[in-house]
Amino acid sequence: MSRTKPIKNKPVGAFFDFDKTLLDVESPKLGIRYLWERRMVSFAYVLKIIFANFFYSRNYISDETMAHLLLTFYRGKSLEIFEAGAQDYYHEVIQPHLAPNILNKVHEHREMDHILVLVSAGIRYLLKPVVEDLGFDYLLCTDLEKGPDGLLTGKPAGPVCTDTNKKRFASRLADDLDMDLLRSYAYGNHHSDIPMLEMVGNPHVVEPNDVLLKVAQERNWPILTYR
Repeated sequence: MSRTKPIKNKPVGAFFDFDKTLLDVESPKLGIRYLWERRMVSFAYVLKIIFANFFYSRNYISDETMAHLLLTFYRGKSLEIFEAGAQDYYHEVIQPHLAPNILNKVHEHREMDHILVLVSAGIRYLLKPVVEDLGFDYLLCTDLEKGPDGLLTGKPAGPVCTDTNKKRFASRLADDLDMDLLRSYAYGNHHSDIPMLEMVGNPHVVEPNDVLLKVAQERNWPILTYR
């Protein structure tokens, strides 16, 4: 993007990816294990995800494809059941895996009155407790589609918030809030986060995968660890 002279009275944003950035693991792995232990997920589904993850981890399938596969679990289920247990799930499963060093960054940005934005392919009901607990101002994420019967279809309601969609959603919010992107920050771990990282003047990478690590080294982007 073209760079312009920063305007100091404009708000500054801090955009955080979630999985393997603010969280030190992939949240679907935690979720599938949780569901499996409670016999709430089929062996066929788990096998499908393990198989897909093999290719995803080698960059043979995209973030968006992986997200669509994960969402098939919700087909024919009621969203209200999951929303009811979201707070307990956050405190029991998610909160212990928040990365201390990146959590400190969240606190630092909040103290500087920066606008905190969580940007994730994850699902809204799972991320709302994170946003509420950590004091994020905005949540950009994936919503679940409901069918005419009120049950979930196993598909997203609108675009999955990943890859270029992360940048599109974040850019739209930045425009609405008249943010100074040159002075703003972004944090991500995966090469699919590059469009969002390029959007700001202060990109940071967190325990990056090989592709993002190479880009970060070439562009002198700061590289952070979880601890």
